[in-house]
Amino acid sequence: MAIAPYRFDVVSLAPHCFDSLLQLGVVGRAFNAGIAELHRHNPRDFATDRYRKVDDEPYGGGAGMVLKPDPVFAAVESIPRSPGSRVLLMSPQGQPLQQRDCQRWARDHDQLLLLCGHYEGFDERIRSLADEEVSIGDFVLTGGELPAMTIINGVLRLLPGTVGTADSLVEESHSALLLEHPHYTRPAEFRGMAVPEVLRSGDHGGIAAWRQQQREQRTLERRPDLYARWQGETMESDASEAMQLRIGNGYDIHRLVAGRPLILGGVSLEHPDGLGLDGHSDADVLVHAVMDALLGALSLGDIGKYFPPTDPTWKGADSLQLLEQVVALVGERGWRVVNVDAVVVAERPKLKPHVETMRGNIAQRIGIAAEAVGVKATTNEQLGAEGREEGISCHAVALLEQA
Repeated sequence: MAIAPYRFDVVSLAPHCFDSLLQLGVVGRAFNAGIAELHRHNPRDFATDRYRKVDDEPYGGGAGMVLKPDPVFAAVESIPRSPGSRVLLMSPQGQPLQQRDCQRWARDHDQLLLLCGHYEGFDERIRSLADEEVSIGDFVLTGGELPAMTIINGVLRLLPGTVGTADSLVEESHSALLLEHPHYTRPAEFRGMAVPEVLRSGDHGGIAAWRQQQREQRTLERRPDLYARWQGETMESDASEAMQLRIGNGYDIHRLVAGRPLILGGVSLEHPDGLGLDGHSDADVLVHAVMDALLGALSLGDIGKYFPPTDPTWKGADSLQLLEQVVALVGERGWRVVNVDAVVVAERPKLKPHVETMRGNIAQRIGIAAEAVGVKATTNEQLGAEGREEGISCHAVALLEQA
């Protein structure tokens, strides 16, 4: 399906000024190829008096003449508008034009109406027509035609099909605040000035690094204001990316008692003295610590908040099933698990033969690869509650990323 051409509508008392755009290199070819259309509207054609008067003396006195509102309003109202149109008023009081403005207008809109002032100024009520006021610098011109042509050029060259190689737009000056890197062509040496060796090396990684370094250095030297903005936005971007990750840690400990099963990571184990872990559910300290880490990463509390030991619903519950519910809660919040790592502290029994099964059980319930689940076992060298075999504990850490 053919794409409708981008439409530029200029309201100007000097519409002939824009004739040159239709023959101007890349811009002219884009107009001739139907990538964009240029329409000119002269407010004088909408004047209602016999002299086609478009200006008048200012109220309150003063030098010069002021552009009247009625012919300008009539000209604008005669223009067919698309839902994606934008009205720009050329004004030395407007916001300074930046590359990102041209990128935004090219990307988000399909029609620009450009209002060009003239004479001493324009009637204040004309401002109500505009969505934005734009200035191309801290100076005053006789009219808004040159700024309007600047905008047309800046936007048109960004439209698909205008520039032969879209990659040429990526690293040019101001595309990402930084100025463009230096360019060289043949000959390799000219009047004692040589092309940098890295550009002739064929090392694409080295060339990219050199160009980025040159962009930063050139911007710092020539436009320290842009460099400061680039640094600020880079830091904000890094902080934003960092916030896409969350880390949580979890801990659990249960007493070893007689007459209870010993379950770790969903694996039923035999304690040499026939002991098991005491608890309301199956008391799987490994899975409980992992759940605590997941909840902690999102500041959602601990497992006791969701599976209280006073609730008979969870009596003897399979902790791997509880883990599934915690993972679902994490997903509802817009996050997913990247990896978990846990350390089980127990004197006995030996856990190493069962670690791979534990990893697989936990990975399956979380929905990640077993390689993303770490389970380690250690003794406490007969120190503390774990060393005296009064209980088994587990420490866990979890990494989440925004889904």
